[in-house]
Amino acid sequence: MAPSPQQSTATTDTADTFLSEEERMVRDAARRVAREVVAKTAAERDRRQQWPRDELKALADIGFMGMLAPEAWGGGGLSFLQYCLAIEEISAADCGVGTIVHVHNTTLKMLCDFGTDAQKRRYLPDAVRGARIGASLLTEPQAGSDTAAFRTSARREGDAWVLEGTKQFISNGSEAGVAVVIAVTDPTAGKHGFTFFLLDPADPGYRVLRVEDKLGQQTAHTAQIQLDRMRLDDDAVLGEVGGGYRLVMSALSDGRIAIAAQAVGVARAALDAAVRYANEREAYGAPIIRLQAVAFKLAEMATRVEAASLLYRNAARLVMAGRPCAKEAAMAKLFASEIAERVCSDALQVHGGYGYLRDFPVERYCRDVRVCKIYEGTSDIQKLIISRNL
Repeated sequence: MAPSPQQSTATTDTADTFLSEEERMVRDAARRVAREVVAKTAAERDRRQQWPRDELKALADIGFMGMLAPEAWGGGGLSFLQYCLAIEEISAADCGVGTIVHVHNTTLKMLCDFGTDAQKRRYLPDAVRGARIGASLLTEPQAGSDTAAFRTSARREGDAWVLEGTKQFISNGSEAGVAVVIAVTDPTAGKHGFTFFLLDPADPGYRVLRVEDKLGQQTAHTAQIQLDRMRLDDDAVLGEVGGGYRLVMSALSDGRIAIAAQAVGVARAALDAAVRYANEREAYGAPIIRLQAVAFKLAEMATRVEAASLLYRNAARLVMAGRPCAKEAAMAKLFASEIAERVCSDALQVHGGYGYLRDFPVERYCRDVRVCKIYEGTSDIQKLIISRNL
């Protein structure tokens, strides 16, 4: 039988020395609900590709579906580091749920930062309690890392905007109750020709073409969305007409740091599983953790997880201090996502043949974490950002 994911972690977290009491409280609350609710159903939901409706409600009940929204609007008003700590803990239990919660919260943050009071009144009360799930419609079939290549258009027809185009790899897109979408409003204006719109997926013109069949994160549904002559009034504009590209670029560093936290969470879960198994599994008359080959592998895994944790926490503190951190965010995302895949693979190796079975969680960790090297900018894009900042 596989070890219980609710057992205490085997790793020590040196980085905790630098957490405030409030940061520890948020981390501990997230860890508690992640272990007691999310982790218990993760394997079964993965097999069924099941949307975690009950688990999201449990997270909403203690405020994790409105973490970055101001308290005045019913949110938690958490700092960015507190948010990342929560994402790490949720992802350690189920990486897919971590993705859902991250995309939802960052969508609400855009609404809070750039929306009008009328827009906030319409969407925020339901969204912060998880009754409306947020989605961000950015990527297109031909435009991922190349954010200047978006083709979805928004044209004026009378007193309305008419949106047409296809969005690809949209997390939460098939379950969304509120969405932000970037579209081309002036093809001749270059980077100044993009605009964000706020929309209700229940309105006519929003079509879910398919829910993708993926390698991992089965519980986090990823959809292809078509906007079929969707008509929006002027009050659907988020921010300023022509200001969409700036909003995308301003949000990228935050997103990359959060994905680094997510990757650390999965890597830490894999390390914990490997340490537990190495203490329980015996070979040659003793637990395999006493074999130098296994012990040294675990030591390297623990060092990588600790280093990645420190990188993302440093970058998060730079965000909170209002300092430029494109390089640090890219470093955190690059390093954390790369080591997470390595640590998960090593954890599977420690388990031997059992690691390849779905009875144990490490095979799911390997599948789930792989995409962390792709979304929010591939590893090569992070290297490009870092090199340009040297």
